[in-house]
Amino acid sequence: MKVTRNTVAKGAILDLIANSDSALSHSEIHKLTQDLCDRVTIYRILDRLVNEDVIHKIVNLDGTIKYAKCHHENHVHIHNHVHFSCEKCLKVTCMENVQPSYIIPRNYKVNDVNFTLSGLCPNCL
Repeated sequence: MKVTRNTVAKGAILDLIANSDSALSHSEIHKLTQDLCDRVTIYRILDRLVNEDVIHKIVNLDGTIKYAKCHHENHVHIHNHVHFSCEKCLKVTCMENVQPSYIIPRNYKVNDVNFTLSGLCPNCL
């Protein structure tokens, strides 16, 4: 069992991510925390939360890394779900009920899947 250290900054960042309707980038988190901690501390906290399997990273189409809360079903932890990136408002959302599919040759082993769809979200449509 992992022992985790809880701090005010870690709790604030986790609350921000958990209560957001879209994935957040480091710079968005830094702006929303209103100088609660410096940029390096935010990076460390985000890395710690990823390692603790509380949040996951999403690489947006432009290469920006965003973070979203993990959703565990029946204590099974997977990140192989679809993300949607809006081309207008730039929000990235997890789409838990969309099943990604792919076909690869037998001599490959998949460890991680990153599906990102782009277009217009319902608010921008």
